[in-house]
Amino acid sequence: MDFARRTVDLARRNVAEGGRPFATVIVKDGEILAESPNRVAQTNDPTAHAEILAIREACTKLGTEHLVGTTIYVLAQPCPMCLGALYYCSPDEVVFLTTRDAYEPHYVDDRKYFELDNFYDEFAKNWDERRLPMRHEPHDGAVDVYRLWQERNGGERRVAGAPTAP
Repeated sequence: MDFARRTVDLARRNVAEGGRPFATVIVKDGEILAESPNRVAQTNDPTAHAEILAIREACTKLGTEHLVGTTIYVLAQPCPMCLGALYYCSPDEVVFLTTRDAYEPHYVDDRKYFELDNFYDEFAKNWDERRLPMRHEPHDGAVDVYRLWQERNGGERRVAGAPTAP
């Protein structure tokens, strides 16, 4: 099966149905494990990006938060939220089919705080230098939650079974 073509077709169908031009197909062992178009417009959920929805479906099917052994096809370079989710689920590979520069003449997302042209620069700043107003309000009990988690996990700080860097 041509998984790139499947990704394009899924995005094209989503646009025809009033959705946004994004789709994701997750492949494991040569078969589609999960797929989704972007559903933000249909659900009014700003997290309903194609990558996020497909990752949720794939992880539910596999019963794990790790997508080791998968290839994830996405229509375009992932946004920062999706890129974070892709890193977190640890696929073997992510294949994107077009760049922001290529599609920018036809589609742009420049909402407040999220202009992709400067988002990665913004993300690299210290939290108190970003345009999105943020405030650190220290609370004594906050770290205690992590201590409790560590205690409940036999003193281990890491998530059991999570793929780690070589």
